Amino acid sequence: MADADTPPSATVYVRNLDARIKIPALIEALHGIFDEFGEIVDIIAKRSNKRKGQAFIVYTTADAAQEAIDELQGFELFGKQIGLEFAKTRSDATVEKEDGEEGLEAHKKHRLAEKERKQALEAAELARAPKRPADTEELPDRPSKTAKPTAANAVIPDEYLPPAKTLFLQELPEDYGHAALEIVFKRFPGFREIRLVPTRKTIAFVEYEDEAAAITAKEAVTGMAMGGQPIKVSYQRQR
Repeated sequence: MADADTPPSATVYVRNLDARIKIPALIEALHGIFDEFGEIVDIIAKRSNKRKGQAFIVYTTADAAQEAIDELQGFELFGKQIGLEFAKTRSDATVEKEDGEEGLEAHKKHRLAEKERKQALEAAELARAPKRPADTEELPDRPSKTAKPTAANAVIPDEYLPPAKTLFLQELPEDYGHAALEIVFKRFPGFREIRLVPTRKTIAFVEYEDEAAAITAKEAVTGMAMGGQPIKVSYQRQR
């Protein structure tokens, strides 16, 4: 049976997956195993460090999710016994089905606000961390302490950039052209266009109608492997 502390939902949380398996192969394998218990709306698996070895199976009903948990608990996949339980939060597909588009929009805004809150706390912790005093005798050319940072050297890391309606893709396989990228990103609502950089085949821009649409796409593809290598996805830097 599922964990009694987590209320039933239509989404199954899968843990202890082999993190070495490529995402497309993993999703295909999960489909083959979990399809038996009901209609699957989506399977979410990412390669980011925090989500390696995990996946979410989104069914149309909580009954299907319950049956999958009961029947597949401890099932051996790629040489490892998987653990199953109900997801602690509802998927976007479930929220939209139960609460409609307005509920989904509120759900996304809440998730974004929570993500930004956590990022702000992490940044504050880093700012409060004690700094090691430098040996000024070994650094005679070091700028004076009164020197202030300029806009040129105060660059925000990609992972902390605020949401924007355009995604910036990096580390793309050189053989992935416009058509291949469009297949991946056009499936998300609000898609507008893909812009390639002719002189740099490993980067591209994907534009959506609004920030909410871009956020959904980014969360779904972050850590995705293309051509056997994970790509880097961030928001376009605002000027």
